[in-house]
Amino acid sequence: MSREKNKKGNVKKLIITLAVITTVIFVLKYFGVFEYISLENMAKLKEWIGSYGAIGPIIYILFYIVACIFFLPGLPIAVLAGFAFGPIFGTIWASIGATMGATAAFLIARYAARGMVESWVEGNEQFKKIDEGVRKQGWRMLMITRLVPIFPFNLQNYAYGLTDIKLSTYVLVSWICMLPGAAAFCFAGGTLTSGGDLKTTFLYLAIAAIFFVFLSFIPGWIKKKQGDKLDL
Repeated sequence: MSREKNKKGNVKKLIITLAVITTVIFVLKYFGVFEYISLENMAKLKEWIGSYGAIGPIIYILFYIVACIFFLPGLPIAVLAGFAFGPIFGTIWASIGATMGATAAFLIARYAARGMVESWVEGNEQFKKIDEGVRKQGWRMLMITRLVPIFPFNLQNYAYGLTDIKLSTYVLVSWICMLPGAAAFCFAGGTLTSGGDLKTTFLYLAIAAIFFVFLSFIPGWIKKKQGDKLDL
């Protein structure tokens, strides 16, 4: 009886989740949001965020959460933060948005639509290695996959919901490891707000380059440290 009840409860959760997802996708398509999410439409996105005034950062964070849940491209959204809010505050809002979005997907996979997410990663060798890596190395596996793009970011968020990693560990490690990337893209986006000031533009580009170079060295450093322990 209890097993049957749990099964019905899981089916109900899945139906509700799918209904919500379908509704949100319809709304986003209706308002043409999908068409705007590109680097080419950065000015339009900035204008849209700016139209909300003081609550612009909140709208941006909510926008980022939706992007993570519905597999929208993250690059233009990350660059948008630097363009709309400047590199410093942009990094803050982008890191918060990315972390909250990743957490939302994680919770959906763990509690609301586990069966659906399991079907997405079924037979995926990379997910099997991630699942095994979490059991053997814990948060270190999350750190590696956050810093080295071996698994699509949006799908990765859902995949971790199926593992045994603790929510608090997932949130903290994700935020720390995604911060350098957020800073790199936000400082790159910040060059668009320099107003033709070459000194400021070159400064932002230099800082962005430092972060990108740092990120480029991480895969080799991890491989050297891990040796043959982790073959991804």
